[in-house]
Amino acid sequence: MNDSSSDVAGAAPAGASNLAGALIDTVSVGVGLFPLGVAFGLLVVQSGLDWWWAPAFSILIYAGSMEFLAVGLVVTAIPLPLLALTTLLVNFRHVFYALSFPLHRVEGRAARTYSMYALTDEAYALTAARPGESLAGGRILWLQALCQGYWLLGTVVGALLGSWMPIGLIGLGFTLTALFVVLALDAYLVRRDLAGPVLALLCALLALAVAPGQMLLGAMSLFVATLVVRFLLQRRKAQAVA
Repeated sequence: MNDSSSDVAGAAPAGASNLAGALIDTVSVGVGLFPLGVAFGLLVVQSGLDWWWAPAFSILIYAGSMEFLAVGLVVTAIPLPLLALTTLLVNFRHVFYALSFPLHRVEGRAARTYSMYALTDEAYALTAARPGESLAGGRILWLQALCQGYWLLGTVVGALLGSWMPIGLIGLGFTLTALFVVLALDAYLVRRDLAGPVLALLCALLALAVAPGQMLLGAMSLFVATLVVRFLLQRRKAQAVA
């Protein structure tokens, strides 16, 4: 009985410690996720959808950039196969996240399933900054749950605010574009790779000229193919030099 009591007593502090650590890890991310979620909730309502679509997107999709994109796709009633392909292209990077994400630290089938579902850019960035063995599985789960909580709360607040506003807000449709511009600038400042943005711009212009009705899908498909070819050429060049 003493052993059992000590196990329970030890489990509680461990869980509390994991939560406290995850709060410290995610507070700076939450400062960004919450207002962005509010903007998304406002966009959902201002696009003509009911307020509950905002939390539904945040639970069923839970991928910030794709959620913004999905609003326009749903409103325009895009065919389901095109929606699926667009989703694959936008979130394909998550496949590579899984190669180094410390999922092995998470115990239990249900916990691992949620951890895979909640693997976002923010969660990956927070765990990639430290060795996987230094993070407890419980802390990883709390970290991911808190990130989703910040986003979900923001979307609900934004959707409710939008439903109470009788006048439409101008410029919300530019939110996704602004988000990707900021991400592109951050990526350039880190790597200083001018070829990437130039290739993306050329792919977009070509897709706009050839298939303006499917410009986004065409540009993304062409850009992915261009990046693959570029990677293969760079690897061949490196092998030749070696």
